[in-house]
Amino acid sequence: MTMFEEILLDLEERAEKTQQNTSKEMSVVRTGKASPALLDNIRVEVWGDKLPLKQVAGISAPEPRLLVVQPWDASTAPAIAKAIEASDLGLRANIDGPVIRIPIPKLSDQRRKDLVKHVKKLAEVGKTAIRNIRRDANVSLKKACKSGAITEDQEKKSLTDVQIIVDKAVKEIDRLLKLKEEDILEI
Repeated sequence: MTMFEEILLDLEERAEKTQQNTSKEMSVVRTGKASPALLDNIRVEVWGDKLPLKQVAGISAPEPRLLVVQPWDASTAPAIAKAIEASDLGLRANIDGPVIRIPIPKLSDQRRKDLVKHVKKLAEVGKTAIRNIRRDANVSLKKACKSGAITEDQEKKSLTDVQIIVDKAVKEIDRLLKLKEEDILEI
């Protein structure tokens, strides 16, 4: 594999990871619907450690406006409810026997606008990361050309290829943003 192919491959891998990370961060933003992904970032203090909620309970969405958390150990239910209520999701957790029920309230117009702003900010962070990756790739290509590892023609072609990869990644983040905005604004 040539030097410029390695640089392009690295760029593609890093751009893909950035897209996945942005998508994951957007998935935990609350919309008006129940989704187990809402609770992905919740960490529960149990057994002397802070563990991800997924490791101490099962999460399901049996109804469009209800999440149900089934603790693996019933004694952890109060700690799980406390962690959910302490999160910035603005949710209330009701312990109902062996399960925890979390009703998902409708979003106010102001909350929807705030969430859209937040999602746009997440998308911009992702795009900035991709632009930084592009800069790193371009610097590597220029260094490779100066050192004689690649020719000027290969450098010019690679710079064009870098831009194509970056444009594709930014377009994907824009697509994710549009879908999430629609999801948030849907009543």
